[in-house]
Amino acid sequence: MIRIKKYSEKSLFNTYILIALDQLTFTGAEIFKNILIDFCVLIFNFSFILFQMNSQHINLLNNNIKELIWDAIKISFRNPSFLLFAIKTWYWQNKALRRRLAWEAKGQHVPPFLIVSLTHQCNLNCKGCYSREQKRKEGKEMTPETFKSLLKEATELGVTFILLAGGEPLLRKDLLDITKEFPHIIFPMFTNGLLINADWIMQFKKQKNVLPIISIEGLEQETDLRRGQGVFKQLEKTVQFIKQKSVFYGLSFTVTRKNAALLLDTDFVEPLINKGSRIFFFIEYIPVKEGTASLVLTKEQRQELNSTLAFFRKDFPGLFIAFPGDEAALGGCLASGRGFVHISPEGLVEPCPFAPYSDSELGKYSLKDAINSPFLKKIREQHELLQEHNGGCALWENKELVKTLLMETSSI
Repeated sequence: MIRIKKYSEKSLFNTYILIALDQLTFTGAEIFKNILIDFCVLIFNFSFILFQMNSQHINLLNNNIKELIWDAIKISFRNPSFLLFAIKTWYWQNKALRRRLAWEAKGQHVPPFLIVSLTHQCNLNCKGCYSREQKRKEGKEMTPETFKSLLKEATELGVTFILLAGGEPLLRKDLLDITKEFPHIIFPMFTNGLLINADWIMQFKKQKNVLPIISIEGLEQETDLRRGQGVFKQLEKTVQFIKQKSVFYGLSFTVTRKNAALLLDTDFVEPLINKGSRIFFFIEYIPVKEGTASLVLTKEQRQELNSTLAFFRKDFPGLFIAFPGDEAALGGCLASGRGFVHISPEGLVEPCPFAPYSDSELGKYSLKDAINSPFLKKIREQHELLQEHNGGCALWENKELVKTLLMETSSI
């Protein structure tokens, strides 16, 4: 392995460069690697001096990202072609950072993340699915033009990551035709994986910034119980094909009181690493479906989740992310524009996927104005009321308060 100096701050994309450099094997490569690393570190340190100008919770967010970065250093892409993408992305990331700081100086906070639910449609009917259980009044979904406009404005504001969700995102056949126009944005895409075929995989290889994140619930019994008979075996074949094609991908788990012990077992995670997964999302179950509060993690399980993921980060070459568990280090809930906002399939700008309330619709409002809407500002101002919760989601547990804030601001 190449030498890696432990500096105070680095970005996820800088990690990508180091990993890609590690694949270089030509004569004199070691000297070249170290020279380029030292050069990059100078730029990194300069960039993150600017971070200190930001607000307290953004500094906390940055510190948390720093911990994730050291985890990402362990990831081996085994694909030298990734180097060019990493260098380009590093440049775009620092450019986006400067844009966010410029807006911050003007009094406009810009969250680094967006969560965009592209469609209500899905080819599965998973038990306890929050998207279905919310029983939203479904309207006309965003047109390709509206989606493109959103991504263009996000770029202008300096948004770095846009998480794609659904429904099932791959039911939007125009998806990758649109994302290819925005190679500077990282798109983790949460999918049930059943629609992934050779055509999709070839597109993923071309668009390295689109990262398929496949959802499972554990092993065959747990996955099929929630997602349907035969789903697990089909996903095993899909994952094997993805690994063969050297596509960077990850896995997502909904962590409940029943499957937590399995998901946090080394014997469960290690084979998944061997199958090529390099990102792991552990998402705490939110009891959107009435009568399922017994599935919410206990306080002890939540503590075990955080401590076990810390162990995994040290011992496995993967990126391990708990949601919303990692928010504890960030001063609480990151929704409502503190760290992210949610865009519904209709283009409604909402606090988060588990708080389906909005006073702003894209097309009528710009993304910038929607982030600064009276409703979202009121939630941010009331943030201390949303820090304490029993697990899962503070906004969901305080949904009556959230509804009240929406009514108050709608009458202004």
